[in-house]
Amino acid sequence: MCDSKMGLQISMIDAIGEFFRTRLQVRDDPLAVEESLRLAAAALLFETAMADYDLGNTERATIHALVCSQFSLSDVDSKALLALAETQAREATDLYGFTSLINQHWNEKDRLTLVEQMWRVVYADGRLDDHEVHLMRKIQRLLHIPHRRFIATKLRHKPADSTT
Repeated sequence: MCDSKMGLQISMIDAIGEFFRTRLQVRDDPLAVEESLRLAAAALLFETAMADYDLGNTERATIHALVCSQFSLSDVDSKALLALAETQAREATDLYGFTSLINQHWNEKDRLTLVEQMWRVVYADGRLDDHEVHLMRKIQRLLHIPHRRFIATKLRHKPADSTT
């Protein structure tokens, strides 16, 4: 029984690894690269929303609106992207796969736009959790966003009645 559980865990890990390799692998096909970038950005939005261990409907709605707006996707396409992105965010062991792909293809302005969106997701529930702060600082460093710009984006999206 123990051997079969171990075998199942190993095959699950292999399946997850293959999933990430095929979804986030940069290819020569511009359409595939664009799809991978959308997926990576949406997954980071979900990572942000889940940082406080409470992914609520307000955060989901915010992510949906941001993804639809930024990528000009149909409702069907955006729902498919969001379902996949949430799964990837839940199964990811680190952020590097997402951020390295974005760093390779997006300029600082595009990365800063993503950080702006992430702050909107953080503040969607009206509060700032320590785990969210930690994650945002980590992402700021991984996306090579200058500290002053990072703080400016935070302050732009901070609710007026928030103390953090």
